[in-house]
Amino acid sequence: MGVGGISIWQLLIILLIVVLLFGTKKLRSMGGDLGAALKSFKSAVKDGEDAKDKDAAKIESQADESVAASTPERDKEKA
Repeated sequence: MGVGGISIWQLLIILLIVVLLFGTKKLRSMGGDLGAALKSFKSAVKDGEDAKDKDAAKIESQADESVAASTPERDKEKA
């Protein structure tokens, strides 16, 4: 038994029918289009993660600056 109760022979027959219906050129172009879409999606996800990292770094630097700015004030209050 193959995937989901479908044997390898049934999968080969389905593949043959698909090739006969669409032709190899059409299937090749569909595969290329699908690959380009996946590549575009991955780059968009990566860009989104990079933007989040930049925002997080910016927030951390602002927090560090505010802590550094408030530290002398605390020292003055203690003195």
